[in-house]
Parts: sequence; structure tokens; C-alpha cells
Amino acid sequence: MDTPTQRMLKIGKASIGLIGLDIALNKALADKMSIIDAPEYLFKTVKAKNYIPAGMADKYKTALLREYKKLQGMETEEDEDLVIRIFGTGCITCNSLRDAVIDAMMKANVAADIDMVHDPDEIGRHGILATPALMINGQVKISGIHPTPVQLTEWLLAAAEK
Repeated sequence: MDTPTQRMLKIGKASIGLIGLDIALNKALADKMSIIDAPEYLFKTVKAKNYIPAGMADKYKTALLREYKKLQGMETEEDEDLVIRIFGTGCITCNSLRDAVIDAMMKANVAADIDMVHDPDEIGRHGILATPALMINGQVKISGIHPTPVQLTEWLLAAAEK
């Protein structure tokens, strides 16, 4: 039997950790569940192990369907928000990259979620061999060195236009 682990899911503007989501998604895929039936199944399964606030069922179902579609390789409607991930051990160099990103965001007048990733396994799963590394909307921009302020601003503006 699979042991449920926590997986992050973006619900609106928040990232929520849900226990057992991976198992539910894998079962839905194995059963070749339709995209019509999958959200209700995933919601019921996830709700059994997680607290879901009243009135949030539709938002959760939409987010769960988006994850299910991604796993099937289907097109999904992504949120317009930028998501920036900084990978590193939490050292001074990684923190200075975060500060540089925040400065570039202010100069470019761009808003984004910034996620600091310190877990070596998570860093490795993204194929990152040197830290600090910067990922913008799922694309690794630089690894092992600091980008220039001009590069950061250009990347943020380009990602914001998409």
C-alpha cells in the first residue's frame, strides 16, 4: 500500500499542501478516469484526509482537474501569476539571490510568488546540479551563479508578458 505524502497544489493565490493527492491522481490515471469524473473523485479522496474550508469546493475541484490534465499531458489554463523558485541550501548566496530578485521585481513593477526550496531531493528532481538556481514559471534560468540585475529584470518582464 502506498504511503500518502504531502503534495503542494495551487488553489487561487495560495499553495496548499494536500496529503494523499499523489495516490488519488495515480489511481485516477490508472483507472483512465474521464476529465468529467476525475474532479469529483479527486475532491472526495483528498477531502477524506485534508481540511477543506467551506465554500471552497469548486476552487479545489478546478485546481485538481488542472493537475489531472497536466499529468495526462493536456493543455491547462495556468494562473497569470508568476512563480519564482530559488533553489539552494539557505546560505548567504541563496538569500542574496532572493534579495536581488525582489529588487528586480520592484524595478520592473512585477508581482510574483517566491518559493525558497532547500530540500536536496527537491533540488535534484528539477535537475539542478549547482546552487543557487533560479526558476521562473517552471523554467530554470540560471544555476550556480548570480544573474545580473539587467538579466533578472529582462526575465521577469518577459515572463510577465506571457
